[in-house]
Amino acid sequence: MCATCSNNRTWAFFAPPIPRSRAGFTLLELLIALVLLSLLTTALYASYFSVVKARERAVAGMEERRELGATLDLLRREINSTVYNRDDKRLRFVVEDRDNFGKPASNLELTTLAVPQTGQVRPESGIRAVRYEMVEKNKQTILTRREQDLFYDWQTAKPYPQMERISGFLVECYDGSKWVRTWSSLNPNLPAQVRITVQFEEDGKPVEFSVLSTPRIIGRP
Repeated sequence: MCATCSNNRTWAFFAPPIPRSRAGFTLLELLIALVLLSLLTTALYASYFSVVKARERAVAGMEERRELGATLDLLRREINSTVYNRDDKRLRFVVEDRDNFGKPASNLELTTLAVPQTGQVRPESGIRAVRYEMVEKNKQTILTRREQDLFYDWQTAKPYPQMERISGFLVECYDGSKWVRTWSSLNPNLPAQVRITVQFEEDGKPVEFSVLSTPRIIGRP
């Protein structure tokens, strides 16, 4: 045997093995990847639902504020246009204090001027009897409103929800010296001012908004 062949066989015997490339992942690596993916997915879902809930709360709050603004503006305009004469029993301005377990609950009944609706078939006098009252329905407190023409009462009007999910409705009258929660037809005049306060909950916290109104009409037009 030649020396060259012997040297080659010796080198081949003692040569270190060539490392083989890794073809996949171990079970431990797959488990770690799955855990990280689950954590990431959970965080993304939580963030998404938080954004959705925040958006829903914002939309609900905007709707409640819009409903509140419309209700207070309607009350202010109706009180400003109150028609009252103590000699005419049909013309009324009455405030009743109906405290509901510590929460303010007033009933308001008044006669007020109203513009007849265009296209109305039946005759309109322009004077309407309006009544506001708080009622309990489906475990919610609702402010209802009932309206009917004073002189052309074709049928008894039914109350309808004016504002839902409220916790308090308070009507206060200023008699020139103090604020009172009741006003009857025995009073010869209208109050100098009327303050309407609506209470409701927003994000679990009680909030209230008030509006002042001044009756400007005395006597039947």
